[in-house]
Amino acid sequence: MLTSTKNGAPEKDRTASVGATDVIGRVVQHDQWARSEPTTKAGMASCIGSDMSIVGNIECNGPAQVFGRIEGEVRASDLQISEGAQVEGSVIAQSVTVCGRVKGTIRAVRVKLQSGGVVEGDIFQRSVSIDENSQFEGSSRRVENPTDPSSSVDAKGPQKKGAAAASLPSINAESADGPKH
Repeated sequence: MLTSTKNGAPEKDRTASVGATDVIGRVVQHDQWARSEPTTKAGMASCIGSDMSIVGNIECNGPAQVFGRIEGEVRASDLQISEGAQVEGSVIAQSVTVCGRVKGTIRAVRVKLQSGGVVEGDIFQRSVSIDENSQFEGSSRRVENPTDPSSSVDAKGPQKKGAAAASLPSINAESADGPKH
């Protein structure tokens, strides 16, 4: 809104709303998660707003927060999937906090499912914590380098490529030979 001054030149009304860049900067900077986690040089985490829906892969060099919906791979140093947010695809980060919903594989050094968080998929991690009111449907595997895709293993456990499975004596084979003394 504009008002005129004594000289007739228009002047911005001081009660008018502020610009979007001022609001976005304040919201992200003053957000408790952004302050409690490592941040970028500017002191802010990258944000996917609640009114945004993205189909495709996202790579963020710093921390990121998701309030909207993503269909694709998400990479960040630290990732917060907020309440009401949805990610359908792979999540790769040093630290992942899930308050919303993830349907896909999570690879992170630290994974936290906070109250209300839902994960449908596998988690490759070094440490995981699951709050009481969270839901987890899938498998969780502790691996030394969870962000390295080659660290995933199948349900049988780690095996070297091309190596035959080590043969273990079966119970039936032992009983057929008779008891050993």
